[in-house]
Amino acid sequence: MNDPLGTVHHVLTPRASARQEETQPAMTFTPSTDDLLAANARYASDFHDDALQVQPQRHLAIVACMDSRIDAFAILGLSNGDAHIIRNAGGVITDDVIRSLCLSQRFLGTREIVLVHHTDCGLQKVDEADFRVELEAELGVRPWWSLESFSDPYADVRQSIQRLYMTPFVPHKDHIRGFVYDVTDGLLHEVTLGDQERPPQPGAGS
Repeated sequence: MNDPLGTVHHVLTPRASARQEETQPAMTFTPSTDDLLAANARYASDFHDDALQVQPQRHLAIVACMDSRIDAFAILGLSNGDAHIIRNAGGVITDDVIRSLCLSQRFLGTREIVLVHHTDCGLQKVDEADFRVELEAELGVRPWWSLESFSDPYADVRQSIQRLYMTPFVPHKDHIRGFVYDVTDGLLHEVTLGDQERPPQPGAGS
C-alpha cells in the first residue's frame, strides 16, 4: 500500500505452517483485557503497597520460566516487594536476563539469585533446528535469536548456573542456587554444580 508521501509499505502476512495446520485443533479465543482492567480496579480500591521501596526487601532476584503453572511468589513464599522476578521461555540465562541481573545487582542491591526451571517444559518438546527451518520457510527470514530448547531441565539449570558464573556483568556470585519445580506435586528439587563443573570467575586472581 502507498501513503500520501509515496512511500511503499510491504505488508507480510504470516501463514500457518503445515505442522500447525495438521496438529493444532481449532481454537476459540476471547480477549481478557477488559476482565483484567476490572480486576485492577478492584485491586486499586484496596491498594496498600504504596510504601514499598524500589529495592527488593530480600535482596533477591528470581529467574524463572514463563510457564503459566508457576506462581513464583506462592511456591517460594514471597510477598510483593521481596524480590525481582525475571521470566522468559525456559528461565534461560540469555543476554537480556544478564542485562536485568546486572541492573538488579549494581543499582538495586540484590545479592542472591535463584533459578527456577520446571518439569514438562514446552521447550523440551521443540526441536530447535526444525523450528528455525520452519520459521524461515514461513517468513523468509531465520531468527537471529536462539530458542534454547533442551531435553533435561536439570542439565539446563546447570548450564544456566555456569553462564552466571562466566559472565563479568553479574558481579555478586556467592549466592546462586538453581531448582527444578515439579509441576505434578509443587516441590522444588535443587540442582548443584560439582567443583569440577564450577568454571573460574572472570577476573579471579590465582
